[in-house]
Amino acid sequence: MSSVGKFITFEGGEGAGKSTQVGLLAARLEAHGRRALKLREPGGTALGEQLRDLLKSRETLDLAVSAEALLFAACRAQLVGEVIRPQLQQGTFVLCDRFIDSTVAYQSGGRGLDRALIVAANRLACGTVQPDLTVLLDLDPAHGLGRASIRDHGKHDRFEALGEGFHRQVRAVYHELAAAEPQRFLVLDATRDPQTLSEEIWHEVSRRFL
Repeated sequence: MSSVGKFITFEGGEGAGKSTQVGLLAARLEAHGRRALKLREPGGTALGEQLRDLLKSRETLDLAVSAEALLFAACRAQLVGEVIRPQLQQGTFVLCDRFIDSTVAYQSGGRGLDRALIVAANRLACGTVQPDLTVLLDLDPAHGLGRASIRDHGKHDRFEALGEGFHRQVRAVYHELAAAEPQRFLVLDATRDPQTLSEEIWHEVSRRFL
């Protein structure tokens, strides 16, 4: 078994259940004697958590779209350098709730920014660090936004407040990304119960890495 860890990212729209599946997989890996680290984006570092508050706040609705994309890249650069790369070198399974694919889907698909520019900014932020597996939890945006509203007691953040049209564009780009890299992506129907999804994710992780 290689001493280098594995990097697994979880993607999907609002309310898809990403954080739930990150937690379930981490617990399963630890029960099998593997080190697992749970992360979220934006966040995961002191800088990232400060920028997370800014990026998700309804008080920054006037933030320029290009500034938004660059702030996400800045959060990611800090997370990769401070946490992800060192942990992978120590053999840890790093599980991240969102990564580069989110920025491509949201800022290119939803916001309409040039995808090549987003990819270039994230190449600078991440260097050679790329996910070994990306789990895409797919569901209709109307369903996901409804879940998110219940979870957050009706208090929408900046992205949840953008409406179904925006989130349908995001979902379409996720599908494009998954079709372009079928070996990296595991696409699952997120309307199913969390335990069923967890079993499918565990089967794939076991098959690939254990």
